[in-house]
Amino acid sequence: MSLKQINDLLQTILENNITQLLIGGFVIFIVAVFLQRVVRSVLSRTTLMDGKESDTIISLLQSVIKYIAVLGFLFFALSVFGLDVGSMLAGAGVLGIIIGFGAQSLVQDLLAGLFIVYEKQLQKGDWVIVNEKHEGVVEEVGFRVLKIRDWSATIISINNGQVTSVENFNKSKMRVLERVTVSYYEDPTKVLHILEDVCAEINHELRDYLKQNISGQPVEPFSVLGVDSVNDQHQGYRYIISGLVGDLNYFGNARTARTIIAKHMYKNQIRMPHQAVHITDMDQHNGQ
Repeated sequence: MSLKQINDLLQTILENNITQLLIGGFVIFIVAVFLQRVVRSVLSRTTLMDGKESDTIISLLQSVIKYIAVLGFLFFALSVFGLDVGSMLAGAGVLGIIIGFGAQSLVQDLLAGLFIVYEKQLQKGDWVIVNEKHEGVVEEVGFRVLKIRDWSATIISINNGQVTSVENFNKSKMRVLERVTVSYYEDPTKVLHILEDVCAEINHELRDYLKQNISGQPVEPFSVLGVDSVNDQHQGYRYIISGLVGDLNYFGNARTARTIIAKHMYKNQIRMPHQAVHITDMDQHNGQ
């Protein structure tokens, strides 16, 4: 085969629509992957943001790059098959094309996502409750979708524009509040002394996790706040203790506090409330 024949063959292959589509798609894919890696490389090394902030921005920008690449490939494919994209945009108007593709919701989701990131309502890795319904760890803040992974490891996707409320458990500090209800027959003075011992042990056990000020002292160590209710659902007196801990270990610290409370209640034989069973004369008669 001569050089001219090889050249003609290559030209024929390159003029084939499918070949152009494959080559164009491959180039767009490589550029998108390259830009995503550049974004991750630059933002992961910056000192202007902490790790969670940079991860969130990286997640959003990578999602934007992905959507732009898909849109670019779509326009490229239309041009390969003979459609004049420029004329289409000029004739119908850019706004009309955007609305035609149903991009109103996309714009809404994008703006909502930008505000979520800008206002730091949540960041990648935060434990959140969204719309008072979906609870889990933020997996991804995307161009149009927020993804959270719940306790069962299921991924829940929510359009950014549909996010109406966010409860964030990872905002530097969290207060552990534990309420303890005991029987009416227990001496309140005795119970308060026991709960003070409970707080002392919790403060010792969680000394490395308590929220501290600049001098290294606990901002709010665990303490007894007193009687929270004298008639907790007709079961007994309710006491409350609280302490301020770091957000990253909140759930583990709360479990440790409950374990120490249960241990002291058992050791001191404190009677907890229970549902009383009343047997009437009619019940006794029916039992006979």
